Amino acid sequence: MPTPAPAQAPDTLWFTRCPVPTATGIAADQGWLAAEFAAEGIAVRSLQDVPAEQATDHHYTHALPGLFREGGNVPALWARSRGERTRLIGLTWIEERQVVLVRAGSGLRGARALRGLRLAVPRHRIGIDFWQAMALAGFTGALGSVGLTLADAELTEVAAEPGAGQWAAELTALREGRVDAVYVKGALAVEAAQRFGAEVAVELDAEPDPRTRVNNGTPRPVTVHQDLLDSRPDLVARFLAVLLKAADWAAERPAEVARILSAETGAGAAGVAGAYAAGSHRTLHLSLAPDRLDLLAQQERLLRHHGFLPEPVDVAAWADPEPLRAAQALLAARG
Repeated sequence: MPTPAPAQAPDTLWFTRCPVPTATGIAADQGWLAAEFAAEGIAVRSLQDVPAEQATDHHYTHALPGLFREGGNVPALWARSRGERTRLIGLTWIEERQVVLVRAGSGLRGARALRGLRLAVPRHRIGIDFWQAMALAGFTGALGSVGLTLADAELTEVAAEPGAGQWAAELTALREGRVDAVYVKGALAVEAAQRFGAEVAVELDAEPDPRTRVNNGTPRPVTVHQDLLDSRPDLVARFLAVLLKAADWAAERPAEVARILSAETGAGAAGVAGAYAAGSHRTLHLSLAPDRLDLLAQQERLLRHHGFLPEPVDVAAWADPEPLRAAQALLAARG
């Protein structure tokens, strides 16, 4: 029986990534995604390059069939939970500075000092409040590292206005004495803490158990719509092969990666250096190893417990390892 011809290629492939370290961001910076598909006349476009009103919804809902998404796991799990036909095709684990901040001069140090404190829990008026989810996961990890839970502290809601800077509402509340501790992460968080004069009480990065640091960006998923995977698995494998190439390239070029991260995050050199551990440029490779899937399943349980997911997500069933295997084979064949 003859093999059926592949479905017609789409005119455009889309990608989106969060303003964090991603192989997608590096591949885009180098022009490799556009080059990979140019011969077939397939345009490759970033959602970040179209008007915000067009891009934002798709970044979170993943309702665009030709879209590849490398970004936070909260929206990715939420989209799948709502019934969007996405598949998980890769996970990265990049150590991105996660800390709990307190007022300067408070003397509060260590996770045990969080007992009884007012912990800032932001509330954003957006479809999926990943900022709130990040705070809950961060405080859960910090408290859990010393055998405590969220019930051992006072969760204090802080309203965040649209368009305000990252963590601005929480850090303002901290400075004004309305809360006692704020969870932050990443390069802009390093700069924000300096602006607000806050001090670090808990360094989650110092904890040896990675489960302590499971959050929106750890692990970080790459997802694709099932429609594209069904119709053109070859395009999906080729897209992933470019991401693998980008991860290999990044592993040998820390200075170039720092430059790209500064552009991606909007942070200066000091913020990037303070947020990403030495060697982070070597950790952009994708994997669906059981340990990473288990860490994502931990995040799914936390999100479901706090009401962020309307339905459970079976992480193991969501994952499809075949595109990554095909991409690895393709890259090896290309030499």
